[in-house]
Amino acid sequence: MKTFKKVTKNTVMKKTLIASAVTVSFFASDLYAATQWNVSLWGKRRAFTEHVEKLAELVSAKTNGDFKLNISYGGLSKNKENLDGISIGAFEMAQFCSFYHKKKNPTITVTELPFSKDLSLTRIAEIHNEVYKHPAVVKDLARWNATLLMPTPLPQYNINAKGDAPKTLEDMKGLRVRGPGGIMGVLGKLGAVKTGVPFGEVRQSMDSGVIDAATFAPHAHLATKSYAVSSWGTTNLNLGSADCPVVVNTEALNALSDKNRDALMGSLDESMKHYVSNYENNTIGKYETAVKDQGLKMITFTPEQTAQLNTLAKSVREEWVAGNKGQFDSEGLYSFAEKLFNK
Repeated sequence: MKTFKKVTKNTVMKKTLIASAVTVSFFASDLYAATQWNVSLWGKRRAFTEHVEKLAELVSAKTNGDFKLNISYGGLSKNKENLDGISIGAFEMAQFCSFYHKKKNPTITVTELPFSKDLSLTRIAEIHNEVYKHPAVVKDLARWNATLLMPTPLPQYNINAKGDAPKTLEDMKGLRVRGPGGIMGVLGKLGAVKTGVPFGEVRQSMDSGVIDAATFAPHAHLATKSYAVSSWGTTNLNLGSADCPVVVNTEALNALSDKNRDALMGSLDESMKHYVSNYENNTIGKYETAVKDQGLKMITFTPEQTAQLNTLAKSVREEWVAGNKGQFDSEGLYSFAEKLFNK
């Protein structure tokens, strides 16, 4: 097996991150003995970040305030630079999405492949946690001095789009879509065009005609209000979702006192249960109401169309294995993940 190669960072970005690190004194040798961690998120508090918010609450309570997670929404780093910030110790904890920079974290993109499975959030969390423990994944993230702490399980992504609703899958041709790799791999085979725009600019980009559609889980459609400028959406695309884990600086984690480490690690399960409950009992219902009130025409793919999508999905998964063979045991990791999804 070939070893991973360190990805070269943009010089300007690196200087910016280091300057930030200096500002908050994070390069000091006694940093990791501190009981205050900075956490880099983006956007605003929403269903997507509730497990991190709950984790901060629990850790503080269990340590009587001696260990605090200071959460920042965009004040520490850009979302696509969070993994870089973790690697140089600019902050101790962050969240990122693997499709933002798949060359930096190729192994965990396996969970974003279109497995065509509509699973519960609890099961998705279990699958991601098992994948995070795989030796190839651990080695991959170690290049960034990073340890994957907990997943952000998301429902299957669906489309919100403007324009005429497609009558056949072939009508997807030319549709400019913002979405993650696995889903876009399938839609691309139908002629859709992957178009990247920042998360916070999705609605504006749809409104101005830069993109025609966005694929998201319910919380993100709500956060971007993509439905407000859409005329149609899908209900059962079932081609996967994004993997957006919470990650910590490995040195910071290892340097925690036993008490603080126990408080952190011992709060993960409760934080995840809070996240899942909030998402399933609040977010999904809010999205369904928003779409209905907006009057979107909702498309449900037929069994025949689903079978066609699944055939394309299989080819995308095979391409992932072939495309990553030179970096790690992609076949072994894919087989491992596939068994978890099919269990």
